[in-house]
Amino acid sequence: MQPDVSIIIAAFNAEATLVGAIRSALGQREIAVEVLVVNDASDDRTAEVVRTFPDTSVKLIDLAENRGPGGARNAGLEQAQGRWIAVLDSDDTMQPDRLVRMIERAKRDSSQVVVDNLFVAEQDQARHEMMFSPQDLAKLGQLTLPDFIRSNRIFKTKYNFGYTKPVFQRAFLEAHGLRYDENLRIGEDYLFLAAALAKGARCAVEPQAGYVYNVRGGSISRVLEIRHIEAMLAADAGFERAYDLDPAAQQALRERSRSLRQAASFLSVVHHLKEKALLKAVRTAVRDPAALRHLRMPIGVRLRRMATQLSWGTSQGHGEVQS
Repeated sequence: MQPDVSIIIAAFNAEATLVGAIRSALGQREIAVEVLVVNDASDDRTAEVVRTFPDTSVKLIDLAENRGPGGARNAGLEQAQGRWIAVLDSDDTMQPDRLVRMIERAKRDSSQVVVDNLFVAEQDQARHEMMFSPQDLAKLGQLTLPDFIRSNRIFKTKYNFGYTKPVFQRAFLEAHGLRYDENLRIGEDYLFLAAALAKGARCAVEPQAGYVYNVRGGSISRVLEIRHIEAMLAADAGFERAYDLDPAAQQALRERSRSLRQAASFLSVVHHLKEKALLKAVRTAVRDPAALRHLRMPIGVRLRRMATQLSWGTSQGHGEVQS
């Protein structure tokens, strides 16, 4: 029997958190799921952890070489059989009624994509907070391409819609040949949903939270690099060339690009200050005064906020970015 949902878990060195993710995937109620775990050439016990589950319940896809977040998810997409596709990070979980609620919402709204609210689970804190106001999401109803792009501007809000974990109708993805950009190690989720919306997908919004986003500690300074932002700018430029965007989407993309350039300038200033290259820092700030304005906030706080807005993480989680 065809599964209702294929749940793709891309995993790189995820032995510490993977069991919880898999159990939450298998625990979905009222729908038939298949769980595909893509081991992205891990060098820990990730594969062994997956093999502790019956292969009738969880399928292991072992990659010989590391392909990064986009490549790992593409490998899962190639073998998925479900009517719908859900992505779950290897250090996150889902509540048992999440997928049935989302699919019902998508069908009711005749949508090919559906996103929902998220719980933010801070490390060592028992209480979860909702990422977005359910009332605001209920008013939104549908997520449009301009709204999605505009939400993904840096320095504007603590959280954005790039954090959502959409569920996609597999027939729509196949009909339009949609796959993740394997050249991106940061922002591939954003570009994938943007492409689906640009192809005409309707995206329903489920106001209730069902995805649990686990926030763990880590060295942000090792993660935030200008090269990642430059890669996102290049991807956005390619996206604009690839699609015939309406004026609202074009304007939103310009605003996002401007925020990314400001983020790059800010990181340059921070780097020069750390290197005690004051003259270089001043030159960068003169070229982009917005970078200097962002220094009014303590650097550590600004870096954390920037990390949050860019959804920095491992290729399959929320730790260190893979090169």
